[in-house]
Amino acid sequence: MKSFKIFIVLFLLSFSSFAQYKNLTIQAAGLTCSLCSNTINKALQTLPYIESVETDLKSNLFRVTLKDGAVPDFDQIRQKVEGAGFSVAKLNIDVNFSGEQVEKDTHLKMNGKNLHFVNAKNGKLTGWHNVQIVDKGFVVSNEYKKLSKKITTACFQSGKAATCCDGIKAGERVYHVSI
Repeated sequence: MKSFKIFIVLFLLSFSSFAQYKNLTIQAAGLTCSLCSNTINKALQTLPYIESVETDLKSNLFRVTLKDGAVPDFDQIRQKVEGAGFSVAKLNIDVNFSGEQVEKDTHLKMNGKNLHFVNAKNGKLTGWHNVQIVDKGFVVSNEYKKLSKKITTACFQSGKAATCCDGIKAGERVYHVSI
């Protein structure tokens, strides 16, 4: 009976999430003082999946630790920063991969998020990797303009799955990432 229980636990664990998100690093634009960063810090801490926020005033960085097993809403994070009166200049995420094969234009569904890799080298991702969201609103505007000249897919322009997104339902949110 004991071995049967162990088997059941291992079986259920095999269906657990293959990718996990643990930490985010947000660089905000438009900050001028510590009160500005405090506003963003407080706004981010209202999100239920955020465990803690550390602020680096010199570089306008916010190091966010997520609660174990949490799946963050990247658009909601961006909206919290914008709601505080600032913009996201850069958003990086630590993602735990389990042998996913990627190359340029690979689409992966990771913990309910559709990720479109825009510059990945051919290879297998295993373990923790840092990826950057490069969609509009997640990078500074001149960086987005440069990327728009290189990435001409309809999904990059809209952030929604289009005919270029194999295996993703049309209209679903797609995050374009760089690794």
